[in-house]
Amino acid sequence: MKLLGIGSRIDHPEHGKGVVTNVSSKHYWVTFLESGLETIELDADFEVIEAVEDEVDTVSFFEVERSLVKILEKWSDTHEKVAIADKWKGGKLILDPGDATQNKEMPIDTFFHKIVMVRDRIRVMEQKINSSNLDDQDKIDLQQYITRIYGSLTSFNVLFKNKSDHFVGEKGK
Repeated sequence: MKLLGIGSRIDHPEHGKGVVTNVSSKHYWVTFLESGLETIELDADFEVIEAVEDEVDTVSFFEVERSLVKILEKWSDTHEKVAIADKWKGGKLILDPGDATQNKEMPIDTFFHKIVMVRDRIRVMEQKINSSNLDDQDKIDLQQYITRIYGSLTSFNVLFKNKSDHFVGEKGK
């Protein structure tokens, strides 16, 4: 069976005349004059009015986009949305020095964002170490440092809404 290319025109017994607007590995996406956008099986019963014989890429835009998002999440310096615990929303962080100098205040959301950025950059560094050409012992040594860094940051877990976003250091024995 030869696949129809995008732009092919068909006449479907149920939906009438339409134009193929996308092709996936299992379906044609067809925009019909009467019923709008419908997906039909590649081997569905329909008459081909005009075939556009072009090489058809059976990977949908959605699949490409989903793959790209996964790659970016894994290898880039971007991060997913991380929620601050509700009790901290709109709050402020006050640094009160022990001497007579003035306090420093900042919105706790700003501080939280910076903590999340640190966590994400440590994750990227960890991924780069794991995919590097370092020998296994060097990777293990560096991973131990990263685990200790995470452990040092566990004090900030109180800011996170979801436990799955917490920093995790070495587990107790």
